[in-house]
Amino acid sequence: MANPMPAIFFGHGNPMNAIGANAYTDAWRDIGARLPRPKAILAISAHWYVPETGVTVATAPRTIHDFGGFPAELYQVRYPAPGDPLLARRVQRLLMPIEVRLDQSWGLDHGTWSVLTHVYPAADIPIVQLSIDATKPASYHFEIGRKLAPLRDEGVLVAGSGNIVHNLQAYAWGRQPRDPYDWAVRFETMAREMMQAGEYAPLIGYEKLGRDAALSIPTPEHYLPLLYVLAAGERGGSVTFPVEGVDGGSISMLAVQTG
Repeated sequence: MANPMPAIFFGHGNPMNAIGANAYTDAWRDIGARLPRPKAILAISAHWYVPETGVTVATAPRTIHDFGGFPAELYQVRYPAPGDPLLARRVQRLLMPIEVRLDQSWGLDHGTWSVLTHVYPAADIPIVQLSIDATKPASYHFEIGRKLAPLRDEGVLVAGSGNIVHNLQAYAWGRQPRDPYDWAVRFETMAREMMQAGEYAPLIGYEKLGRDAALSIPTPEHYLPLLYVLAAGERGGSVTFPVEGVDGGSISMLAVQTG
């Protein structure tokens, strides 16, 4: 296609956003209205974090409610988007010689559907999910993102879902809204500056970025989808932030668009 699809990372935050209406969900709907309509979506979610690389191949992926303790209404949500076995096999070929398992059992977890139910509420765009191999370092995931970049020329939206800052131990569960922690603001600000400057190496080696990074990324699964998006969008184009905010003091809702 003449103009490649952008790649985008969503800070998905609390699963209740799926059934909520707030500044974040409004911004997600605006993104869906603004972006060119994709032929399909390749989703990389923090919540499919397993010791292998897999890609969903089902024609009708199930809606996975991979959480507990939320209101019954949330468990009734279904996002009946079709799958795309041809795209799954295309991803498998792009990532060679990495072994990519064609997976029939996974579906769309809440990292994917809680956002896309607002971005594309009609659920009529085919979606394939790619797992995050928990055994591999950040540099490996960035290189996979580079291998996925040709999909943008084929009309596929590469969409990561996680949170740049994700510290649930510090989160204000059920309490009054609180201001963001200083360390969360400092780390997000530093990350934004690096992304806008195209300085991705420090973000790949985030474990060397000090205490603020350690507090912001106590575990890697919510951060790594960002690296796929940065790498897939590395070729040309600017980095923009169509959604901003910090929820509960310690969850960054920042969205990052590349290309």
